[in-house]
Amino acid sequence: MSGLLAGLMLRRGGWTVDIFERVESELAGRGAGIVAQPELIAHLRGLGLDTRHLGVEVESRKILDANGAVANTMTCPQVMTAWERVYRLMRDAFPPEHYHRRRSLVSYRQDDSGIVAQSSDGETHQADVLVGADGTRSTVRQQALPEVVPLYAGYVAWRALLAESAIPAAIHDELVEGMTFALPPGEQFLGYPVAGPDNDLRPGHRRYNVIWYRPADEHGKLPWLLTDESGTTHAISIPPPLIRTDAIAEMRADAERLLAPQFRQIVRLIDEPILQPIYDLETPHMAVGRVAIIGDAAFVARPHVGAGVSKAADDAAALTRALEQHDNVAVALKAFEAARLPDNRRIIERARHLGAYLQATRTQEEEARAGRHSTNDAVLAETALVDFLRA
Repeated sequence: MSGLLAGLMLRRGGWTVDIFERVESELAGRGAGIVAQPELIAHLRGLGLDTRHLGVEVESRKILDANGAVANTMTCPQVMTAWERVYRLMRDAFPPEHYHRRRSLVSYRQDDSGIVAQSSDGETHQADVLVGADGTRSTVRQQALPEVVPLYAGYVAWRALLAESAIPAAIHDELVEGMTFALPPGEQFLGYPVAGPDNDLRPGHRRYNVIWYRPADEHGKLPWLLTDESGTTHAISIPPPLIRTDAIAEMRADAERLLAPQFRQIVRLIDEPILQPIYDLETPHMAVGRVAIIGDAAFVARPHVGAGVSKAADDAAALTRALEQHDNVAVALKAFEAARLPDNRRIIERARHLGAYLQATRTQEEEARAGRHSTNDAVLAETALVDFLRA
């Protein structure tokens, strides 16, 4: 996502851009829900892209208590979209001859004259700038800043996407037309509508995005969750088909014990849940000579702020502006870094505050944050909103 944002913006600024994507096939079928923040929509429109049907427009959010009654409500107009919808919009706008699949970065070297990068097919590529937009496990960052690694946050998310048509009529209207939360002690469950297959926005054809945040200590529960049936413990994450049946059974049993009745029905509909350990990643530098590091390659914030894609768009826009304003690439990239480090750090810190009450273990300071940010009113007023950046 951040690579396409940077590629489109730099091309619009007059640069020749080639994108190298490590995945062989087209990145389709990835329906993870995201909140389309106003900043992201503005950037997409600035690229000349049609955002009129970007996602599902919701007007409100609410919290259900343990019995399923509405405990709190809040008016909050937002656009709930899907990863695939935004990706497809940008992918179709980028020239296919400059988008290279199944070709990942192996290494690079740089000097005052430029960058020479080697891709996995053995070819070398010369350029003025290398943009590392390659996500949490960034090869670019690992070479430039090998000491920077993801830090486990102390909790995981169980995720799923359900066909809207599968949701029982008795609970459909209660859940599908807005963002709905439940707050079991020390946990958070939420759901909201996103586009359906092939970006279908018609009522009845959409999907319902489900996330359940649960504490899991790093040296006990987390390794247990990441160990598959063969006894192999996976690092960082585990592929959904390899999640053990007893781990899923435990999650389902806990849903019956902890969740509002409406959400119990939702969990029963999940065929193959996704398990996502939550990590923080914070880099001290976004510029290393002629190398720029953007998006999740530079900063991974816990999902509660809902700023993952919008911060990537802001990174790409700042990079493009800096390169327009400075003839010297290294100077431009330092200016880009100076512009983006403060906001990215604020996002990371804000996300840590909002997620403190979900952690398996907490410091005294985190206990205080947990008390402030775990109330019904706080969860409604703070989740997936980036007003704090404009304050």
